[in-house]
Amino acid sequence: MQKMKLIFLSLAVMLLTSGSAVAENSTKADGYTIHHNAFLSSELAPDMASRYNIRRSPNRAVINISIIKDVPNTTGKAVTAQVKVMSHNLRGQVRNIPVREIKEQNAVYYIGEFLVENQESVTFTIEAIPSGTSKVLHASLKQQFFTR
Repeated sequence: MQKMKLIFLSLAVMLLTSGSAVAENSTKADGYTIHHNAFLSSELAPDMASRYNIRRSPNRAVINISIIKDVPNTTGKAVTAQVKVMSHNLRGQVRNIPVREIKEQNAVYYIGEFLVENQESVTFTIEAIPSGTSKVLHASLKQQFFTR
């Protein structure tokens, strides 16, 4: 599990160009760990944004999710899943955030992009159904964004 966490954190660090604050969280749910973080797309290095086809902008943010199946005596195994992300802010605005799957070696990530305003506080609700199961896993993340 530590190795998968390091891979996930490494991707998040690689995606960032500065030491800006990034919320990284994980949620344990029914034999799985859901890793999730959110950050401004302007924090991405131009080459990384291009590689992942992410538009860089101070008013755009990215949510990054991975699902790891807990496997005893191992670091766990990245799995594919049906992932649904909803967000809401303090003004009561609710939106669906479409995500796309990215596979790299032994890792699987779900990336979603969305617009944000300066000092906007967003709560994300994540639902994931790992492939081969009917289990619905739930996680949430709260992040405040400071645009430039």
